[in-house]
Amino acid sequence: MRSVTYSMGVSLDGYIVGPDGNFGWSEPDEELFHFVTHEIREVGVHLLGRRLYETMLYWETAGQDSALDELELEWATIWNPLPKVVFSTTLSAVQGNARLASSGLADEIERLRADPEDGDIAIGGATLAAEAAALGLVDEYRARVYPVLVGGGIPFFPQRERRVDLELVETRTFSSGVVYLRYRVAR
Repeated sequence: MRSVTYSMGVSLDGYIVGPDGNFGWSEPDEELFHFVTHEIREVGVHLLGRRLYETMLYWETAGQDSALDELELEWATIWNPLPKVVFSTTLSAVQGNARLASSGLADEIERLRADPEDGDIAIGGATLAAEAAALGLVDEYRARVYPVLVGGGIPFFPQRERRVDLELVETRTFSSGVVYLRYRVAR
């Protein structure tokens, strides 16, 4: 069965976006970019909320940008054909290899888990991940913890009333000071 993973960059104080909407502090250096590119290769389908989808739209045409370096071109080459499911109540259409979700999150994940395709089901965006977590649908949390305190904003971890026990699967420290933590939900 396909795993559902939630992987994002997060400040040490727990936010994916600061109080001013800025997330420039999470721009990866070359070492981290290689790592994230390798991680996305393991994804079979990516579920996105509207805000993250709109942020990632850049990559739909980025491959045509002659200013991109080799790493950015590699990312675009992997990202563009990757199937994406966008959850939005305000968008009427999406671009690239994306489709609007036709049912609720739990139903979409159940259908995708049953699909014989390879690769993880990745969730991007804190709001969508919070909904999946509240429903008990997230199998792994993958946090790239940046050495910065942003003081508020959109939290990586959803605020909820129930305890979730986790098993540490992998850690890695990058030369930039970013620490990767991969946890599996203990079931």
